[in-house]
This record gives sequence, C-alpha cells and structure tokens, in this order.
Amino acid sequence: MVRLPLTPAEVARGQRLGALLRRARGERSMLEVALDAHVSPETLRKIESGRVATPAFPTIAAIAGTLGLSLDAVWAEISRPDHGAGPATGRGARERLSA
Repeated sequence: MVRLPLTPAEVARGQRLGALLRRARGERSMLEVALDAHVSPETLRKIESGRVATPAFPTIAAIAGTLGLSLDAVWAEISRPDHGAGPATGRGARERLSA
C-alpha cells in the first residue's frame, strides 16, 4: 500500500489537533489520559506532538471523549486556519468545547 505524502494543510491541522489535546489534558498526565482512552501513551504522545497528523477517527473519538471534548468542537477548533493558542486554553476552553 502506497501512502501519499501529507499536504501542508494536513500537517498544520495535525499540529493544531495536538495542541488542542495538550491544552484540554491540562494537569492530567499523558499516561492517565491514554489509559482512560484505551490508546497507548506513545500514540497520544505522537498525536500531541503532531508526529501523527492524521490519526484514526476512533482514536480521536476516544481521546476527545476522555477529555470531555465534543467531536464537533474538536473539528471546529482544528479546521480554522487562523487558530492560535489564544482562546482554547484552560478550564474555560474545555467547558466551551464540551458544550
């Protein structure tokens, strides 16, 4: 199976996803979140670092659910090209994203 290279947009979206998950994880350890989501800590580490820019949907659904994030909110946050580290940080972001 040949895998096509990722586009710059896919790479950027993966980086935004990783940043969003790190912020939503807050003070929780990576190990705790990974185990609660039934994914390996290495998988979560790769997603958070942007090394896996296009993770499988069930993986993202499990992590988002563990973090209390709705998938609609995750998509809205990561699909904005102008997304920065601004509004989606801290407890307020988790509350806003899970609404």
